[in-house]
Amino acid sequence: MSLGTLYSVPYQATGKRIRAVAAFAGLKLDSPEGYVHFETNKTPEFLAKFPHGKIPAFEGADGFKLFESSAIARYVAALAPNSTLLGSDLKEAALVDQWCSVADSEIAQYIYLVLQLTRGSIPYSKPVHNTLVERAVRALTTVDKHLSTRTYLVTERITLADLAVASVVQVAAEYVIDPELKAKLPNVVRHAETILNHPLVKDVFGPINFCEKAAQFVPPKKEKEAKPAAAPTPKAEKKPAPKPTADDDDDEDDNLVPEEPKAKNPLDSLPKSTFNLEDWKRAYSNKETRGPGGALEWFYQNFDKAGFSVWRVDFKYNNELTQTFMSSNLIGGFFNRLEASRKYLFGSMGVLGQTNDSIISGALILRGQEAIPVVNVAPDFESYEYKKLDLENPEDKAYFEAALAWDLELEGKKWVDGKNFK
Repeated sequence: MSLGTLYSVPYQATGKRIRAVAAFAGLKLDSPEGYVHFETNKTPEFLAKFPHGKIPAFEGADGFKLFESSAIARYVAALAPNSTLLGSDLKEAALVDQWCSVADSEIAQYIYLVLQLTRGSIPYSKPVHNTLVERAVRALTTVDKHLSTRTYLVTERITLADLAVASVVQVAAEYVIDPELKAKLPNVVRHAETILNHPLVKDVFGPINFCEKAAQFVPPKKEKEAKPAAAPTPKAEKKPAPKPTADDDDDEDDNLVPEEPKAKNPLDSLPKSTFNLEDWKRAYSNKETRGPGGALEWFYQNFDKAGFSVWRVDFKYNNELTQTFMSSNLIGGFFNRLEASRKYLFGSMGVLGQTNDSIISGALILRGQEAIPVVNVAPDFESYEYKKLDLENPEDKAYFEAALAWDLELEGKKWVDGKNFK
């Protein structure tokens, strides 16, 4: 008989951990039929069950509902008959919780931030990257030292702590634990390989793959700057050209090739609009947002809905967000990468919620009736969802105004920080 349904996706490390707990304990968990991530978990039906909209999420056969991976894993472990997954007394149970906390707070948190940095989701900083790696390695070293005198973390049998740490090390192996670091963590490696290859959970976790090179940030290539035209010089008597030498700069021949004309942006071909985006940006900067004579009043008096459109924008991966200031930096990075569309776009986006429980949302005013031609200049534009707003719809209008006034509240989460693109 199944315990219930676990909403997760195959690649989710925390979801693997929960399924491994169930498999180790001889319990069954069903998978939801037709679940599509970032779609199903945004439906009213899903949010009615799990208001936070996150996975993993658990719905028991008896109707009991639970979210947050650590809570679900502990609950499933406690249901196992004759299980020692949580220890046999209060002290062992506390030690299990201790190592689960180390896995999530001292290793996984920093590994996922490294991934966000190296993938460009957060504005890259080498010192920050180094600090995050150092903190993760410090915790891994602590685990390695602890395991140097024992097979498992808490008792002489596998506990939830072992499954938690191994699931995190599996992720770290792929992105951070290169050959040099692997050699410094022999006990962590031995432990992870022992747990992940256990017959009861091997099919759940899959193989552990150590990287040959730790994840690194690769900055986007910069276009080659055109060389400035040489200043005109008085006509001089023609002299024989010197013979070329090995030290001659072959790049000088590039000046002989006419510069390729820049392609015209299709947005420039749209019919002329009566709405001046630069005037709006000035109005927004210099006026109170709400109230008589405010920026919103100016907007409604001047907006041209045929030439411009208004959009809601939501970050797709809110479950990866941790510190709110880092989420705010992520918005700043996105706005920086939208620079090429500055004359077509205005944005107001913010972080709502609190540390480890936040979302990113906001509003855009952009040229034309489609968002993608404006935002696709940013390499990470696909990390966001875009929904066109109808300002004649009271709900859409209220959302738009709140996003601009920085008092937006969603899912019980209040606005804590914001940025403008103008």
